Amino acid sequence: MLRGRTVGIIVVIVALVSSLFTATIIGGNEWIGSLIKEDSTTPPADSQNKAAENVPKDMEKLLEAYQIIYNSSVEEQNTQTLIDGAIRGMVETLEDPHSTYMTADEAKDFFGTLDSSFEGIGAEVTIENGKITVIAPIKGSPSEKAGIRPRDQIIEVDGKSLEGFSLFEAVKLIRGPKGTKVILKVERPGVNTPLTISVVRDEIPIETIHMSTIKTSKGLVGKIEISNFAEETAKDFEKALLDLEKQNIKGLIIDVRGNPGGYLQSVLKIGNLVIPNKGIILQVEDRSGKRQQYKSEMEVSSKYPIVTIINNGSASASEILAGALQESAKYPVVGDTSYGKGTVQNPFELKDSSSLKLTVAKWLTPDGNWIHKKGVVPDVQISQPDYFHAMPFSNDVKLSKDMNSADIKNLQLILSGLGYKPGRMDGYFDETTELAVRTFQKTHGLEVTGIVELKTAAMLQEKIIEKIKSPESDLQLRAAIDTIVKIIK
Repeated sequence: MLRGRTVGIIVVIVALVSSLFTATIIGGNEWIGSLIKEDSTTPPADSQNKAAENVPKDMEKLLEAYQIIYNSSVEEQNTQTLIDGAIRGMVETLEDPHSTYMTADEAKDFFGTLDSSFEGIGAEVTIENGKITVIAPIKGSPSEKAGIRPRDQIIEVDGKSLEGFSLFEAVKLIRGPKGTKVILKVERPGVNTPLTISVVRDEIPIETIHMSTIKTSKGLVGKIEISNFAEETAKDFEKALLDLEKQNIKGLIIDVRGNPGGYLQSVLKIGNLVIPNKGIILQVEDRSGKRQQYKSEMEVSSKYPIVTIINNGSASASEILAGALQESAKYPVVGDTSYGKGTVQNPFELKDSSSLKLTVAKWLTPDGNWIHKKGVVPDVQISQPDYFHAMPFSNDVKLSKDMNSADIKNLQLILSGLGYKPGRMDGYFDETTELAVRTFQKTHGLEVTGIVELKTAAMLQEKIIEKIKSPESDLQLRAAIDTIVKIIK
């Protein structure tokens, strides 16, 4: 099976390939290929005439415009640049963030780096409404630790505006070697002013499967977390599942929160292990309305109930798995509504090694639902506490009474999450907030000043992270456990 890739990957890691695709083969356009040259010299007249003879009638206008621009523009033009611009223009008219074009150099740089590096910030992006938009930060990655969220729109990198940047130009600017820092300016839905987020690039973990067990009143429940669907994910999932079954689990929780997707092959192989009675995993519908079904190879009934946990960072292949478990197997889904990517892309390599990735079909759930821009809706809808979305403090933080800012609003969110009562939550540092800070400082052996400087900020950050990582604080996991206990026989 071919391997497609989604929109863009800030994390420079081969595991993050979240396009879906079919085996559809679409022939290239020969006349476009004939115009692409290795240098910027004027195409000979006979080659132009020969190309024109092969141009379909409705393409003559495009070739005519190309020749006029090339021969009459006040400044000398590069043939390759004009052709690349024409292709980009065609792709842009599709108004599809998942259809993209890369020049030969961009494709070589992008895919070459993906195959050789495992360093970056660990987030996957696309372009929505002309802005670089986060699909999801990878769980445990630098971007997640720094507070990047799904749907964040990155508008500046190290003070440089991304306006007018292509997806791959932006990705190239954001990624970098381990240990280096990048400053992102981010627009967030529901937040009036842009946020400045500092991210230290790091090595992105390649493990995609994490297994654990949970003791319940109905016996042992297994939990498998899938961070993305890479090449080895299905094999690792099967191994983890066999290990859990040897422990005689009574139920299984599959956690795909923050999983931006991955290889279609991987999700199909996992579907073969968890979708009983040869149930449908997904359907693919082309533009003529013709559908192809992909069914599970699992012939037997389920051995135990399964609950899936999703959130708004669960996209693409994650949504396929959640939708199949929900509709084919009738297993409950818990959490927030997922991202909503329901399209299928095919990669096409053009003659000069440039790359065109085009949306060629829709994917549908087993019941025929198209979740694009809607997402998979959980059976049990529950969100995490607000403090799960707290931001790290900057290195030069200094917050004190009578100040008013987004940083103080973030401080109040953290204090409240830790059980200290700041009074108001609107970003104004009043006497009650100061008292909460003093109480926190006294409790943790810090100098009691009522001012949040580096040491106090670091301790606040440490304690809120500890609380977030505590299973007792994970409301979605607790809801999944309660749900599965109710349905275990």
